[in-house]
Amino acid sequence: MEHLLGLLRINVHRGINLAVRDLRSSDPYVIVRMGKQKLKTRVVKKNVNPEWNEELTLSISDLDIPVKLSVYDKDTFTFDDKMGDAEFDIRPFVEAVKMHLESLPSGTIITRIIPSRQNCLAEESNILWANGKVVQDMTLRLRNVECGEVELQLQWIDVTDTRGL
Repeated sequence: MEHLLGLLRINVHRGINLAVRDLRSSDPYVIVRMGKQKLKTRVVKKNVNPEWNEELTLSISDLDIPVKLSVYDKDTFTFDDKMGDAEFDIRPFVEAVKMHLESLPSGTIITRIIPSRQNCLAEESNILWANGKVVQDMTLRLRNVECGEVELQLQWIDVTDTRGL
C-alpha cells in the first residue's frame, strides 16, 4: 500500500466567464482527478459564473502527480460537453506545510507562485498562514477552451495515524 502523506482539501469556489455550451448558457460542473482518484461537484444550472463552494478531499501519497481539473456542461440527451481543463502542482503547497510555521501571525505570506507557461495560474497565487492553517488561493485559467477560470482554495489535513509530513 502507498504511504499516505495527508489529505488535500480543495474548496472549489466558483467559475468565472465559463464558455457557453448550450443555447445561451451552460450547466457546469467540475471533475477533479489525481491519479486514480476522481471527485465531482454538483451541476449549477444555466450559469456561466457558477458558485459551487464545495469541498473535495484527495488522499495524497505522491507529490509528483498533478491535480487535474476539468469543467463540463451537463447535457440530458447527449454526452456532456467539455468546457476546458487545468492542472496544478501541489509540491510548493506541501513544501510550505512541511515548514511547520505555527508561530507565524495569521495572514503571513509563505510563498508566492507567479503565473507562467508551466502552470495554469491566471494570476499570482499566495500560499499563506491563515487561522492556524496553511492555505493557498488560486485562480486557474482553463485550457483548450475560448474562455473561463476557476477559483479554488487548498488546505492541508494531517492524518494522525500516518507517518505523514
